[in-house]
Amino acid sequence: MEVLAYTLAVLIGISLGLIGSGGSILTVPILVYLLDIDPLLATAYSLFIVGITALVGGFGKAKNGLVDFRMVAVFGIPSIFMVLFTRSFIVPHIPAIMYHDEGFVLSKATFVMILFAVIMLFASISMIRNRTEEELKNDQTFNYKSVFLKGIFLGLVTGMVGAGGGFLIIPTLVISAKMPMKKAIGTSLFIVAFNSLIGFLGFLEIDDHVIDWKLLCIFSLTSIIGIFIGSKIAKKIPGDKLKKSFGYFVLIMGFYIVLKEVFHI
Repeated sequence: MEVLAYTLAVLIGISLGLIGSGGSILTVPILVYLLDIDPLLATAYSLFIVGITALVGGFGKAKNGLVDFRMVAVFGIPSIFMVLFTRSFIVPHIPAIMYHDEGFVLSKATFVMILFAVIMLFASISMIRNRTEEELKNDQTFNYKSVFLKGIFLGLVTGMVGAGGGFLIIPTLVISAKMPMKKAIGTSLFIVAFNSLIGFLGFLEIDDHVIDWKLLCIFSLTSIIGIFIGSKIAKKIPGDKLKKSFGYFVLIMGFYIVLKEVFHI
C-alpha cells in the first residue's frame, strides 16, 4: 500500500501541472485510506505536500511570465489570514465527538472527511462543466471585491480540510480578474503554495503531533516529479479534455468517501 501511495503521489503533481488544481483532492484520500493516517493529520500533511509541489510548479510558470503577482497578493493575503484564523480558532474548538445518537456517532475526523468529500463533489462539477475561457470572461466585469471575498472563503476551505483550492482560484481569476487560463493556472499555483505552507506552519504551532518528515519528503519529491510530467503533457494535450476526465474521477472519489464514512461501505 505504501508503494501504491507513493506511485499515486505522481498523479498529484501531474494534476497541478496540467490544470493548476486537484492536488489536495488526491492527497488526503491517499494519506487516509492507503497510509492509514488520521484524517486531521492528513489535512496538515496535505498542506505541506501540495504547498511544496505547487511552489516548485509556480516558479516554473513564473519563468515563462505566466504568474500575476499582483493577483497573488489580492487573492492570497485575505486567504492567508483566514487560513491562520481557521487553524488557530475554528479547528481546535471542534469537539472530538460532534454528534452522538443510537447507532450513529459523528466524530471530528469523520466530519472533516465528509466536508472534504462535499468540496470534491462541487469541484468535480466545476471541472466537468468545462466552460470555455471566453464564456468565463463574459460572466462579469473585473471585481476586486469578488476576488477578496473568495480569497477569504478559500482560506476557510484550506484551513478546514487541507485543500489548496485551485479549483476555486482559477475560475475566480478568469471570471473576476479577466485573466487568460494559462496565466490563471500559474498564478493559482503560487496562491495555493502560500496558503498551504502557511497553513502547515500554523498547524505546527497549535497541534501537538509527531510529524513523519521522511514520509512528507518522499511524498513531496514524488509529487514534484509529477508536476514536471504534468507541465510537459499540458503542452501536448488539450487541458479542457484532461480537466473534464479528472472531474469525473474526482466525482467518483467524492461519492466513495461519503459512502465509506457515512455508510461504512
